[in-house]
Amino acid sequence: MSRALRDATPEILAANAADVATATGPTAFRDRLTLTEARVAAMADGVAAVASLPDPLGRRLDAWVRPNGLRIARVPAPIGVIGMIYESRPNVGADAAAICVKAGNAVILRGGSEAARSAAALHQALAAGLREAGLPEAAVQTAPTTDRAYVGAMLGAAGLIDLMIPRGGKSLVERVQREARMPVLAHAEGLCHTYIHAAADPEMARALLVNAKLRRTGICSATETLLIDRAVAPAMLPSLIEALEARGCAFRADAAARAILPHLPAAEPGDFDTEWLDAVLSVAVVDGVDEALAHIARHGSGHTDAIVTGDETAARRFLSRIDSAVALWNASTQFCDGGEFGFGAEIGIATGRLHARGPVGPEQLTTYRYVVEGNGQVRP
Repeated sequence: MSRALRDATPEILAANAADVATATGPTAFRDRLTLTEARVAAMADGVAAVASLPDPLGRRLDAWVRPNGLRIARVPAPIGVIGMIYESRPNVGADAAAICVKAGNAVILRGGSEAARSAAALHQALAAGLREAGLPEAAVQTAPTTDRAYVGAMLGAAGLIDLMIPRGGKSLVERVQREARMPVLAHAEGLCHTYIHAAADPEMARALLVNAKLRRTGICSATETLLIDRAVAPAMLPSLIEALEARGCAFRADAAARAILPHLPAAEPGDFDTEWLDAVLSVAVVDGVDEALAHIARHGSGHTDAIVTGDETAARRFLSRIDSAVALWNASTQFCDGGEFGFGAEIGIATGRLHARGPVGPEQLTTYRYVVEGNGQVRP
């Protein structure tokens, strides 16, 4: 599948160019939609990385022997048929296909209509790879139509689709959670925070924040809110804002931040609950770890949150008390990614509590069952 993607790069880019030419929407949306030779190569690399991972099914999770001699083992098993509904990012289809196949699942992909040509070209390449590997092409399928009614048909296909995974905006996720007749593995908005603690190294804080906010603004692990301790805000906030402003970032600031930098636009009600997906950053001043945690609990989405500090006690308190799928200490929130976690790729970031959390790779797309071996035991 990886080789087939590389071989089909010209066809994939031509199809994607046609999608981009007819796309409307903000810059961040077009960035998510656009493929380049480098992005197709990265897609192929991700598929190859998934292929090189250990077999998530070929192992025992646990085993024990009962006093009566029964040998019991817990072993991984595929979930079955995965339904994947996603928006705008063509690479999601390739990642999902690789992860599902690696975990022994089949997948039905329904991408956004704005990326229909790209999705078709990618699927053609993936199908060629499956044929070369001697696997059934039907293991990876795409929706035969962009009609919205097909989404409803997928959501109602209990008994045919075993797990539904939505990956897109809030309205899509909410619809899938509301209408699906099968279990849903979903994530809320990526309303991620970077908290600059009083003991943060200024140079580290600046570099991490710029990366966390601006490396790619349209991905779900991009930082949307900066929290900074009141004790260091007068000294550190001006340089942080200057570094971001120099790269075209805009701001929505609370009263305490504006008291330090009056030129910052005032935050409106709801700004701290907004996933910008653009070069916009909400800014708030807090009093210590507990107030930062309270702010995140009130406004966050349970996705990814980071603390920047040289104080290990403060860091451990933050890491142990934050209720997010991924928590980081002295690292950019944009590391919340299946590839960066060593999963090769990801099918999404799960923010619920069942059955997986954080980046979802092949291992997370398995369930388990029990195998019991005896030698004639009967139950008294």
